[in-house]
Formats: sequence, structure tokens, C-alpha cells
Amino acid sequence: MGRPTQTSRVKVVFDLSARRLYLCVGVRDDMPEFLSAVLRGGVEVVQLREKNLDLAAQRRAAREMMPICREFNVPFIVNDSPELALELAADGVHVGQDDVGVEQCRALLGDDAIVGLSTHSNEEFDEALIHSASYFSAGPIVPTPTKPGREGTGLDYVLSSQRRSDRPVFVTGGVSEHNVADLVTAGLRHFVVVRALTESSDPEATARDIRRALESALAVAVEPT
Repeated sequence: MGRPTQTSRVKVVFDLSARRLYLCVGVRDDMPEFLSAVLRGGVEVVQLREKNLDLAAQRRAAREMMPICREFNVPFIVNDSPELALELAADGVHVGQDDVGVEQCRALLGDDAIVGLSTHSNEEFDEALIHSASYFSAGPIVPTPTKPGREGTGLDYVLSSQRRSDRPVFVTGGVSEHNVADLVTAGLRHFVVVRALTESSDPEATARDIRRALESALAVAVEPT
């Protein structure tokens, strides 16, 4: 059986610098309903992050998700596999420290693709800055079930990362409607949300609450120096 045919579409180049709210979500039975709801609520970047199911399941989910993201003009990113991103003509890929390198992703997907890179320490972030990632994630600021066995980094690391970066830095770890305003006040500007949305009984309302708290805090925030 040959390699799957790459999906073709007109490439859209997204600027992530003004996008604040980033969803990571695994495969769900209610994906079309859930994804439409959180996008109506204000999510601005979507990543399919599925660590337990095979590529076939991820491919099926991605093909449900991509048209919905297109409808809302929101970038759609897959986790770990630049090959899958290429096959699907996704907007990009997010990789971790132990995955395929940023430059390999860039070579495969092209200069306009989004390539994100996870970091968890100052040493990793210093190394990350050398590479051509479109954005970085930093954290988790507190321990989280989505990163089992990894201790929280605390705020100092992610604030330091943001100050040193010429690209967006999305903070991870327990971000919700209850703490996002405090995180903005502390100096953070870009946020990855997982459980607050994926476990919500009303994901659209929760997304709106997070968005409202974030924007209200930004309206009075002093820009970090």
C-alpha cells in the first residue's frame, strides 16, 4: 500500500502573536460539537494532541476538525508527527524535546508552516531560541495530569522565557477561567488550555468565561519589561 496522498489546499499563513487562547484536545466522540462550541467561545489555536490512539484514529479526528477550524479561520496543528501534518495539509505541527527536531519539521513542511516546540527549563529554552520554531510552549507551571510525572516549573521560568523570546510563548499547566486573569497580571500573554475546556459540561460558556477574563485583564495590564 502506497503512502497516503497529501491533501491540497491554499496555504494560509497565520500570525500567532495576537492569538491568546490555545486548545489542546485528544480524540473525542463528540468532536464536531465540542470543537465548534469552544471556537464560538473564543479559542484561537487548536492542536490535536493524542498520546494513546494510533495514527488512523488521529487521522479520522483531524479530518473532522480541520473544516471546522477553517470555518473559524483558526490554525489547526497536530502533535508529534510532521508527516501527518504534511499528509493532511494541516497548518503545522507541535513537537516536544524528544520528538523530531524543529529543523526537520521545517524542511518537510516549509517556511510558512507553524512549528511549535515544548520547553520545560531555562536550558531547554535557551536551546530552543536557536531554532526556527514559530512559537514555544513553556511549563507546566503546576503539575498536571496531561504531563504525568513532570513537576511544575513555577512562574519565574515562563516569565523569563517570555522576556527573552522574539516569538510567542504559550504557558501550559492548569490554565482556567479562575486563574487566567492573575496570570495576565503577572505578565503572561499566551495560554494553552486543556482540562478546563475538555472536561467542561458547557465548553462554549467556559471558553467565553476564559476569554472574557483574559481580555478584561489585558485591558488594564502593564506590559512586562
